[in-house]
Amino acid sequence: MNSRWLPAAIIPAVIVGGAILAPLGATAAVDLPDVSPGELLELVATSDVDAFSGTMEQKSALGLPDLSGVSGPRTGSEPDISSALELLTGSHTARVFVNGPDLARVQVFDQLAERNVVRNGGELWVYDSSDRTATHVLLPADYAEGAAKSMPDAGAAPTPGELADRVLAELDPTTVVTVGTDATVAGRPAYELVLTPRDTQTLVGSVSIAVDSGTGLPLAFEIVASGQDAPAFRVAFTQLTLESPDDDLFAFAPPPGATVTEYTVRAGPKPDADTAEAPDHTVSGEGWSSIVELPAADLPAGLVESPVYTAATEPVDGGRLLSTALVNVLLTDDGRVFAGAVSPEQLLDAAIGR
Repeated sequence: MNSRWLPAAIIPAVIVGGAILAPLGATAAVDLPDVSPGELLELVATSDVDAFSGTMEQKSALGLPDLSGVSGPRTGSEPDISSALELLTGSHTARVFVNGPDLARVQVFDQLAERNVVRNGGELWVYDSSDRTATHVLLPADYAEGAAKSMPDAGAAPTPGELADRVLAELDPTTVVTVGTDATVAGRPAYELVLTPRDTQTLVGSVSIAVDSGTGLPLAFEIVASGQDAPAFRVAFTQLTLESPDDDLFAFAPPPGATVTEYTVRAGPKPDADTAEAPDHTVSGEGWSSIVELPAADLPAGLVESPVYTAATEPVDGGRLLSTALVNVLLTDDGRVFAGAVSPEQLLDAAIGR
């Protein structure tokens, strides 16, 4: 298991641009026909759900400070730093609408406002009602179509399907795959797919995915930190309808008076094996405890000057550390970034080459 998906999923503002957490089988007992781990993996892989709408709840107990009163800068095409980090604290509710591979909308509800991320063919809108700001992104004609289970991630809450896709794409012998307890999620009977690292050095204790027994669509995704019983991070549907949403939901226009930033994604030639550039990151170690090193240029613009950055990190020898129950991120004084589901000491060792 390559740990690159963990920082991308759990710390989006650093790496890429109230309630008690309940276990997966929360609502009612269900007894489904027995399946093997391989059969359950195949059910997820062959899921063909391409249209649905529903309500999701995301709950985090990562140990991050409360960032609700801390504001960060906006950087044009980048999502608001504070908004992205706030998604990793406390509890959040979102409405999700998908109709095919290039129509998708996520509405994240805050206490007195909401955020919208809307994909409509070659356009992407990101709107925050709290300060009436919008980013309009024009996508190239050959922009890769995302799977219907995945949503735009520009400040939006990730879906169970998006997170499941990331982790299941990296499965290898470092992970034990088992079938857990049947459950009912969003009123639908579901199997529980459990992934347990063999590595004792990782901060991840287990990952559980609730899989709809009829369609294979992931309904819930949760991560338990090593040595803990309750999930440190969970996102799950609480209501789900497997019907095509109305197309009007994807015809977004910012309200009068909103500040709009225009941004165009330029299409470029696809590199072949002979001309492809080397990746801008390196990976040390193996499996769940591998460590990713990134250049500072990959960080969102204005991050280190943001008060959110100061509030979310603490000073350590040689840099600043963002520490959570599942992932640690070290930003060194000389402009490097180290991230992984490992202890801060392991990141510091990697930074000085031990």
